[in-house]
Amino acid sequence: MASPIVKRYFLAVNRYKWLLPVGLALGVTGASFAVSQPDPPPMYTVEAILVGNQPTTVFSTTGTEIRQPIETFTADSLVTEAMLNNVAQKVGLDSKKILRNLKVTLPGGESAKDKKAATSAGPPQVQLTYRDTEENRAKQVMQSLAEQIVQQSQGNNSARLKAIIESLNQRIPKAKAELNAAEQQLELYDRTEGPTLIAAQNGSLSGAISQSENQQRLLGLELERINAEVASLQSKLGLDPNQAYVSSALSADPIIANLRAQIYQIESQLAIAGKDLTPAHPRIVELTQQKAALDEQLHQRAREVMGGNGVAAPFQANVRQDSSLDPKRQEMANQLVALTTQREGIVRQLQLLSRSRQDLRLQLQNLPNKQLARTRLEDQFKLKKVLHDQMQAKLIDAKTAEAETVSSLSIAQLSALPIEPKPPKNAPLMILVGGVVGLIVGAGVIFLLDMMEGTVYTPEDLRDTLRQQDVPLLGMLPWIPSWENGNGAPLLLKADSPYSEAYERFRSTLRLAEGTLPKMLLITSPITQEGKTTVAYNLAIVAARSGKRTLLIEADLRSPSRSQDLGVMVAAERSQEPLRYYSQISDCIQWVPDVENLYIIPSVGIQSQASSILESNEMHRLLEEAQGRFDFVVLDAPSLGQCNDALLLEPYTDGLVLVTRPGITQKKSTDRSDRAAQ
Repeated sequence: MASPIVKRYFLAVNRYKWLLPVGLALGVTGASFAVSQPDPPPMYTVEAILVGNQPTTVFSTTGTEIRQPIETFTADSLVTEAMLNNVAQKVGLDSKKILRNLKVTLPGGESAKDKKAATSAGPPQVQLTYRDTEENRAKQVMQSLAEQIVQQSQGNNSARLKAIIESLNQRIPKAKAELNAAEQQLELYDRTEGPTLIAAQNGSLSGAISQSENQQRLLGLELERINAEVASLQSKLGLDPNQAYVSSALSADPIIANLRAQIYQIESQLAIAGKDLTPAHPRIVELTQQKAALDEQLHQRAREVMGGNGVAAPFQANVRQDSSLDPKRQEMANQLVALTTQREGIVRQLQLLSRSRQDLRLQLQNLPNKQLARTRLEDQFKLKKVLHDQMQAKLIDAKTAEAETVSSLSIAQLSALPIEPKPPKNAPLMILVGGVVGLIVGAGVIFLLDMMEGTVYTPEDLRDTLRQQDVPLLGMLPWIPSWENGNGAPLLLKADSPYSEAYERFRSTLRLAEGTLPKMLLITSPITQEGKTTVAYNLAIVAARSGKRTLLIEADLRSPSRSQDLGVMVAAERSQEPLRYYSQISDCIQWVPDVENLYIIPSVGIQSQASSILESNEMHRLLEEAQGRFDFVVLDAPSLGQCNDALLLEPYTDGLVLVTRPGITQKKSTDRSDRAAQ
């Protein structure tokens, strides 16, 4: 048994069978045309071999580095577009034509299309092969092309060398400036921190710290001695150093001593006169005034002696008492003042020595950081110097390599190859092959057209399509020929028709699928011409013959009535008032004379407002009354692709049957119909 795809292909061949002779004719015509063409002219092949080139004497490393190894060449770098244009201009050909007839074989046997250089066991070489219909032109093209490749290689090497020299000339000034900057930083550091580093290295910094500590120790002993003497003198005099300084200064002034003597004398006179005279006595008043004047002079002189009018130096109010030191106590006061001054000088020296020792110790602690900083500056200077020296050496080497620059390739061989013999044409074989190819192409076009066409042609394809849409398959009904009845309609009006068995199985399948036979069933199809009216009529006929009181309703108000196929004739005026027609169910129901138990409600014909009629209350009452009076009701509705009338009637029925037909049904229509039915 043939597979579904083979069966579908044979059906496609039957539809597009004209493509096979067309393909055969085209293939034979093309082969005949190829046979009739004259033989192409002989092709002349010229071959050139390029090998790596080395200079005779090498004095520089840069000269060796700039030469491009032959293994690194690619077809695009060897044969450039500018080179092809130059050669084409010389020989008078198109550069694209030269490129088509040129083959570049790189080391290792790689062709120009691979654009890779592979190494081989022998010495590397590049092979150029050019084919042309003229031998002299082929030689001229190959000779010119090989020479330009060699010149281009030398130019590339020279350009790389010039680029190196130019890059060095641009980088050396910057490297020299960086070297000078590093050298200046090192010199500046040596000038500022060099003495400290030298002192640390020869031990003078540690000696200075030790000397400072010894001086602090000696000054501390001297300070203790002076403090002891100062304390002794203070206890003997009963004065602190400031008081001793003031008393010594006042006692040494002769004017103060004279004023003090005069005051003592006036006080003696006041004491004598006060015994006999009252305080208001002129003599007493005069002496009192003289004493006050002398006191004022004494204080004024004391302020002058102390300096600053008593502001710059401390000044005691009791001048007479403070200026009454005897020579011995005055000597002790002077000694106390001198020791105090000496003590202050020693304390100042100790403070200076302490700060100096701290500075020396801080320098000693920072010595490793300074040494590290100098080492870094020195290393940076050395690195800059090495880099600068290398650049200078590289520049000298590159300038030396200018005299050694040669091409990386040289022409080792340039020869013409013998002409390749071509076998004569086999005309019968070529025509036969052309015919076979034409048939194959025609068959392939048929297959493509069948794949592009969305029509379902075989029952297997239809079954698979419905299965993909999750639509249950209720049965496969046969196609009834038109000569089954005398009137030309494909209806089962004969009781002994061999096609009745298929519809009986279909009716039993409906009963098994629903558990019982649906009371009212709607018959429609995805598109027109799929046989949904034939299925509705025959299903009603089979149900009536099984003893069921069956009613067939023609609900397709967009097509003319086919009730005459059942021998039912109705009046033409029914189409004028369709709602009144459907409101009288007893008047619109007609008995089918050729089939017992079968009744039909013929349609009112083609209506411009079919949807409104189907949605009317008269139609709904008609369906309800028909469902109550008959055992089985079949509705023949319009196709889903034509309108939505079937979807308007479906809620009033017990089920919907979608009729499809191989060779008519489209896959996309089943998809839309399935979504509409859902």
